[in-house]
Amino acid sequence: MGIESTYAWPRGATPSDMVRLEAWLAGHGWEVDPTVYMAGAGGAAVQVRRIGAGWADGEAGLLILPAETVEWDGSRMRIASTAGQGTPGARSR
Repeated sequence: MGIESTYAWPRGATPSDMVRLEAWLAGHGWEVDPTVYMAGAGGAAVQVRRIGAGWADGEAGLLILPAETVEWDGSRMRIASTAGQGTPGARSR
């Protein structure tokens, strides 16, 4: 594929983590949704969407919580399954 197919969003993400995430997303045609920001005890959650997509387009995007890994399957983003818990990531866009 040429570009990594997964990205681990860390707890307590720093501005440089955001820069890396934005570059990774852009390589797949996605971007951070600037209209959504959520902060919690584990750090920031990030809403992502296809580049140029808006709420009016009917695509809700994907919310990435701290310590989640995002997976690109070649056509969509999804939360990667959590190893050892037997529960696949149910959210995908």
